[in-house]
Amino acid sequence: MTRDHAETDSLTDRKRRRAKEAIRRAALDLFTERGFDAVSVTDIAERAEVGRTTFFRYFGDKQEVLFSEPEPPTADAAERPPAPERIGSSMPAALAAVQRLVIDYVEGITADPVAYQRHQELVNSNPELYSRSLLKHRRYADQLTDRLKSWGAAPAVARQAAEMGLACFYAGQATAQDNPAILARHVERAFNRLGR
Repeated sequence: MTRDHAETDSLTDRKRRRAKEAIRRAALDLFTERGFDAVSVTDIAERAEVGRTTFFRYFGDKQEVLFSEPEPPTADAAERPPAPERIGSSMPAALAAVQRLVIDYVEGITADPVAYQRHQELVNSNPELYSRSLLKHRRYADQLTDRLKSWGAAPAVARQAAEMGLACFYAGQATAQDNPAILARHVERAFNRLGR
């Protein structure tokens, strides 16, 4: 670990990430073992070996645990790819940027293939969780739109490219049948079929 990394990734940050990850793992294990509805916040806190107060410091409810994503170490934010040249009204440039962002997202959520599959099985078998998943994806489309606008994309181009990116994600999930080993490749193919 470099000195810069040590300074940006404090002991407090590492402890917070470890606690949140322990809660996430405990929740996923319990949801898989007992079913989502049969698990309480108390059950999750006990399995994670944290108090309920700690649970609620990081998560508002048990659904939020399932839909939260691991935080990268602070230093990793600096390693993200730089912004592309100004996008303006160019739909091909906007789609190229969205493609890169969506593929990065897919690689992140499938980094632990077993956890991804367990998550998807839970979501697909529970209408309440499926609905929450759709809401999360709507927020992701908003984030993509904002990111593109910050890179100089015209608002209408940013929104359309973000929506097309989300559609490519859904198409990739369907054709890959939620297989984390091939999901990124299938999402990439969905983008390629756009024929920019």
